[in-house]
Amino acid sequence: MNRTRATLAATFALSLAAFAVSGHAEDAKKPMEKCYGVALAGKNDCAAGPGTSCAGTSKADYQGNAWVLVDKGTCTTIKTPKGHGTLEAKS
Repeated sequence: MNRTRATLAATFALSLAAFAVSGHAEDAKKPMEKCYGVALAGKNDCAAGPGTSCAGTSKADYQGNAWVLVDKGTCTTIKTPKGHGTLEAKS
């Protein structure tokens, strides 16, 4: 009886792992684009101009030269208190 339960548990665990991996594979295939001016302070994806090095170094909310990756085609539809997201850095 214990061997049967162990086999079922292992099968279930492997099924869940396979499902989780396939979900991440789909996410990785989505086309993405850099969207400037929508990141909150410290939440940017990478370098945001002078004085910053990489992810999480933007100094202000909606900083024009700070970007995050978003699904392709959605950037300019993102509205912030400072306007919409842009595909190019703004000053």
